[in-house]
Amino acid sequence: MSTALVNLLDATFAKLKASGKTALIPFITVGDPDPETTLDILAVLEQAGADIVELGVPYSDPLADGPVIQRASERALAHQITVETCIQTAVKAKARGIKLPFVLFTYYNPVLQMELPRFFDLLREAGISGLIIPDLPYEEAAEVLELADDANVRLIPLVAPTSSGRITQILARARGFVYCVSSLGVTGERASFHASVDEFIASVKAETDLPVAVGFGISNREQVERFADICDGAVVGSAIVRKIEETLPLLGSESSKEQGLLQIRDFVAQLRV
Repeated sequence: MSTALVNLLDATFAKLKASGKTALIPFITVGDPDPETTLDILAVLEQAGADIVELGVPYSDPLADGPVIQRASERALAHQITVETCIQTAVKAKARGIKLPFVLFTYYNPVLQMELPRFFDLLREAGISGLIIPDLPYEEAAEVLELADDANVRLIPLVAPTSSGRITQILARARGFVYCVSSLGVTGERASFHASVDEFIASVKAETDLPVAVGFGISNREQVERFADICDGAVVGSAIVRKIEETLPLLGSESSKEQGLLQIRDFVAQLRV
């Protein structure tokens, strides 16, 4: 068993808790706009003060992704990005000196196609700290959880306001942190959140000692600040993916690529609270 090894995700949350800070957790789609630029984007996310990064595996039939991330997946899939490509992106990022903990966000079918033991061997070798599989029900997650524990990878659950009757059971198997979904429906930028989101987050925190992060719809500094007081982390996805999309004309040219990367960095930096 390798679970005695230090997990960078756990260490990061412990360090932030000790300093009274909330984790900033950007989500990006690996391969958008291309594999090499993804590495450049990861570097500027670290420069901007990101604490943890979710590496989204592009998928052709996503259940939880809104239109912004769907378009990013289409751009990435044009480069034949696979789960294995995404895992190797983490390896390349670490080779470039990027020290961020990585959480892989993927649907279950691509994992099954790889075969579970090989998938977790690759995660362990790549030093990926966490895993989110949004379409894997906790009732069917026993084998995945066991393999994840053996690989020193934290299997992170998503819980939503509609999960009320199952939250206790989900949290009993939670690892790393608990991802609270702030809004019903798919990912995307929002002006408001589920009416009972504060009560929901409080109920989750009352049942677990793990860090609690909130995501789905958080898109600006004001919203990060709004949740920083009640959560241990804020996940920002669609807003960052949209910023990448807006800078595509700059990123596509060697002469202006640096300018595009700086725009992404500055956008993420102002989310840091």
